[in-house]
Amino acid sequence: MRETNFLIENNARHMWHPMAHPAEMQAHPPRIVNAAEGVEIVDVHGKKVLDAVGGLWNVNLGYSSDPVKKAIRDQLDELPYYSTFRGTTNAPLIELSYELAEWFKEDGLTRSFFTSGGSDSVETCLRLARQYHKINGQPERTKFVALKKGYHGTHFGGASVNGNQNFRRNYEPLLPGVFHLPAPWTYRNPFGTSDGAAIAAAIGRLFEEEIAFQGADTIAALIVEPVLGAGGVIVPHETFLPLMREICDRHGILLIADEVITAFGRTGAWTGSRLWGVKPDLMSTAKAITNGYYPFGAVMIADKVAEVFESNKSGVGTIGHGYTYSGHPVGAAAALATLKETQRLNVAANAAARGEELLCGLETLENRHELVGDVRGKGLMCALELVSDREKKTPAGKEILQTVQDVAYEAGVLVRTSGPNVILSPPLVITTQDVGRIVDAIDAALAATGSR
Repeated sequence: MRETNFLIENNARHMWHPMAHPAEMQAHPPRIVNAAEGVEIVDVHGKKVLDAVGGLWNVNLGYSSDPVKKAIRDQLDELPYYSTFRGTTNAPLIELSYELAEWFKEDGLTRSFFTSGGSDSVETCLRLARQYHKINGQPERTKFVALKKGYHGTHFGGASVNGNQNFRRNYEPLLPGVFHLPAPWTYRNPFGTSDGAAIAAAIGRLFEEEIAFQGADTIAALIVEPVLGAGGVIVPHETFLPLMREICDRHGILLIADEVITAFGRTGAWTGSRLWGVKPDLMSTAKAITNGYYPFGAVMIADKVAEVFESNKSGVGTIGHGYTYSGHPVGAAAALATLKETQRLNVAANAAARGEELLCGLETLENRHELVGDVRGKGLMCALELVSDREKKTPAGKEILQTVQDVAYEAGVLVRTSGPNVILSPPLVITTQDVGRIVDAIDAALAATGSR
C-alpha cells in the first residue's frame, strides 16, 4: 500500500462515495480506516476507536473472527470462483443451502436463492413475488405495498418500495404500482397518539382500505422490516407484524420480511420475524451472513412458495433471474464459518443483554440533555433522535449532528448520523464495558454542542 501522505492527498479525488455528495466529499474527505481488531477500527493516523456502527450493521462478530478469515483463505486455494447458473454448482454452496434450511426452519423457510448482497436480495424477493402469482394464474398481482421510513436498498425495485425520499427523488420516476403506509412510529405519526397498539391498528385499517381501493387481486406483496433500520430504528408494537400477516393471508398477499439487518441475531432474536412470532413468505438476508467479510446474500423461501414453483410444469416457473456472483463459493464458505461462529457465541443472547444496557444508558442521556427528543431500540440497533425544540419536535440541524459525530469520534467511538438521528449498531460481541464507552462518548458529544 502507498504511504499515508499519498492516501490523504488522493482521498475522494478519484472516486465517488455512496450516500454522499461528491463535492462535499472532496471538500471534507472521509476518514480513512486502515485496520481493525476486535470491535475497534484504526484510522490512517493511528487513532483507535470503538466501532459503534458495526461496519454497516453487518460486522456482528467483530473484526477478528479467525474461523471466517481461514474459511475464505482455504476456499480461495480450493475453488476461487465458478458460476451457479444452470448446469454447475459448488460444494460449499450445497452445504450452505442445507445449513440455512436448518437455521430458518423455525421461520418456515426451507429454500434459498443466493445473491451478492442486500439490494440484490430485495430485488429477488420482489421478482419472485410477482412470478409466484403468475404461476398461480393471477398475473395482475403486480403491485407492492411498503412502509414510509422503510429502507430496502437502492436498486430500482428496492428504491421504489423504499419509504424515504432521500433514496427516491433524484431517480424518479420509479417502479409504478407501489403504495406506502405510515410507519409504526410512536414518536412521529399522523394518528395523534403514542400508543403503539393503536398505531398498529390504524395502519392495519389503512392497509385494508388500500387493498379495497386497489383490488386485492392486483397486489403481489407487502414488504416490511421487522424493525425499521436506516429510517431511524423504528420499533413496531408487538401486535403490528402479526396483524399485517393476518391481513396478507386473508387477501392472498405475500409477506416479504426484509431482514438484511435483522437476521442472525441483531434484535436479540435469531430473526426479526421470529421476534414478533411471524412466518414470512420470503425473507431477504445479507450483511451478517458473512460477517461483512465477503459480499453475499440469500433470499429464504417458504414452503408454500417453493411448492408452487417446484410443481410447475411450464416455462413460467423458470427463474429468469440471477447474478454472476450468485452462490459464490468463497462467499458460501465464509457464510458457513460465520453461521457456526454466530451460533457458538450465541450472539443473539448477547445482543439482547447488551441492548438493554445500551438503551438504558441512552435513556439517561435523554434525561440529561434537552437535545435528545427520543430514544428507541431493540437489541443492538438503537437510535437517539435529536431535536432543537422538544415540544415542537423540531429536528436538530445538520451542524449539530456533525458535532456529535466528530466529538464522539475524538472521545473514542464512531457513531453514525442520518438526518436528525444518531444510529448505533455495534458488533454483537460487545461487552458491558464497551456499552459504557459508547454512552460516555455520546454524553460528551451532546454536551459539546452547547445545547441543554
